[in-house]
Amino acid sequence: MKTSIRYLFLLLLATACSSSTKTGSSGNPQNERPSWLSMKPQTDSYFVGIGHSTKGSNNNYVQEAKKSALEDLVSEIKVNVSSTSVLTQIDNNKEFREKYEQMVQTTAADEIEEFEAADSWEDDKNYWVYYRLSKQRYREIKEQQKRDAVTLALDYFTKAKQSEREKNSIQALTFYYQGFRAVEKYLAEPITLTFEGKEIILTNEIYASMQKLLDDIQLTATPSQLSLNRRVAQGSQSVMVHAITKSTKQVLSDLPLKAQFDKGSGDVFPDYKTSTDGQAKILLTKIGSRELEQAVGVSVNLITFAGANPSPIFALVSSKMTVPKVSIVMEVQRPVVYISSVEKNFGVARANLQITNKVKNYLAREGFEFTDQKAKAELWVDISSDSEKGAVSGSIYITYVTSVIHVSTMKENKEIYATTLERIKGYSLDHDRASQEAYNKSLEILETEKMPELLNAILQ
Repeated sequence: MKTSIRYLFLLLLATACSSSTKTGSSGNPQNERPSWLSMKPQTDSYFVGIGHSTKGSNNNYVQEAKKSALEDLVSEIKVNVSSTSVLTQIDNNKEFREKYEQMVQTTAADEIEEFEAADSWEDDKNYWVYYRLSKQRYREIKEQQKRDAVTLALDYFTKAKQSEREKNSIQALTFYYQGFRAVEKYLAEPITLTFEGKEIILTNEIYASMQKLLDDIQLTATPSQLSLNRRVAQGSQSVMVHAITKSTKQVLSDLPLKAQFDKGSGDVFPDYKTSTDGQAKILLTKIGSRELEQAVGVSVNLITFAGANPSPIFALVSSKMTVPKVSIVMEVQRPVVYISSVEKNFGVARANLQITNKVKNYLAREGFEFTDQKAKAELWVDISSDSEKGAVSGSIYITYVTSVIHVSTMKENKEIYATTLERIKGYSLDHDRASQEAYNKSLEILETEKMPELLNAILQ
């Protein structure tokens, strides 16, 4: 009996000692870290990714480590740029290639298939996971994906060539883009095939064919130069952009265009499509810069051919293409302003016209001119302000300043802006100094709130 009890006691003791030794999930004791933690495995058979995360109360450390391992694995899959690829044809700039490689790797992380978790290990504070992907299987999958992509791209390429023969440039560009999209992950390598009895590199041909069609488009603006009042709404001139092909003088309808300021600044409607007569009316609604010469550029909006969700790769490549463009040069006339004002302290005219000077200086900085002859002005700015005495509390005197500003057009005699700074309060040791304090506060409100409103109202 004593022997049995002694044996049971020794068994329990051994079990307790065994459970006090922590192990990683690989089954190794904690002090026996797996070799892949010390040195990343190098093998001809697998791509390898090691991921790590720190354990915490608010994080899913297992998922974070898995994501890290997959990113590490994908980083081993390099994009080799061939000297005959379209990337080399577009640009030899290393930065351009690096951007393309990064984009391909980013999409590869979402599309990678058949990788496996080879091992994992953890301690009290950390978690690691070891992923691997068969290089042979990866090549097989990618080759099949490439074959499917080339088949699709060739179909679109054939349709694009047919559209070209039918003189439908816009449809041809659309088909070329769809072909490009199918093989955009393979731009770094030459895809050689036979088309209509001729050996071609498909990606290069798609790019060159798109560029050829773009080179054949001519944009003209009528007028290409104009004199324009900065108050655009007062102008009567409009600009029409016309699109034709250089080779056949054929009118191009449904051609996507974009407009933007090349010099100066303002608001111009950005997106257009030419009508059935090949024209688009450019809508300029505001000139924000005070420069006397400004320019708006109108060009073919190539990214539109990609539809609602253009790929980052096409956006990158299309930025290197030469697109048709026309520039509209504008001589900007500065609006002429007449200012009338009365500023008072307790009903008595002030010598220092602070509100008036603030308004005038602001408008001068924004490119307006001034006249003392009302009949020569386009705009009339009328300013009136006065202060009133408030209560006295001990040695503190309170004063209120009210200022009213009206802006009207001279030609139409129409008020376009009005504002009131109502009873702005000032404190000081007497009413005069309190009045000055209230005027100073009014100037701050003018600068930060009212003057931007006034300018926007004038320029609309």
